[in-house]
Amino acid sequence: MRRRDDNKVNAIIEATVQIVNEIGFAETSISRIAKKAGVSAATIYIYFENKEDMLAKIYLKAKKAMSEKIFQGFSESASIRARFEFFLSNFVTFIIDNKDYFLFMEQVSNSPLLRNWCLEETSSLFTPVFNLFEEGKKQNLFKDEDINLLVMYSVVPMAQLAKEQLKGTFQFDETSLAAAIQMSWDAITIKT
Repeated sequence: MRRRDDNKVNAIIEATVQIVNEIGFAETSISRIAKKAGVSAATIYIYFENKEDMLAKIYLKAKKAMSEKIFQGFSESASIRARFEFFLSNFVTFIIDNKDYFLFMEQVSNSPLLRNWCLEETSSLFTPVFNLFEEGKKQNLFKDEDINLLVMYSVVPMAQLAKEQLKGTFQFDETSLAAAIQMSWDAITIKT
């Protein structure tokens, strides 16, 4: 049995993410990935069963990296508002700092063939977010709507603004980030 060469695996992952982001899933081939990674196609099959297995594992790796960043320093004992702000701020930071991974995950989430990959494995990575929203509903802070709807109304606008920053058409700074988080908060909270 061959030993795992982490440098080769990382080169394969980085090459895959770059190629998928450049040309999409359909045009991405093992031979293109191998060439860009500087390995043989046979080497890829040492670490991955096939293209789909490789893409699924890379997607899971990206989701885990996102979860780790989002919840780094997250305190379940903080107020709902503080956790909400913390989560969204870290989410934006992840997108900006990990453009390639984020765009790769966007490709997956927009693909009808691939969108259910690792769904069970990845949903548990974000349990604290769903708990936060559930708690907000129980405390009558958040609107009595489906949790997924509340999460989407909070997260999608932040992701879109971060994507605009990646394109150079928007710039997050302390003031604009605070304003965007406030607008997300206002969208889902009960007005008293």
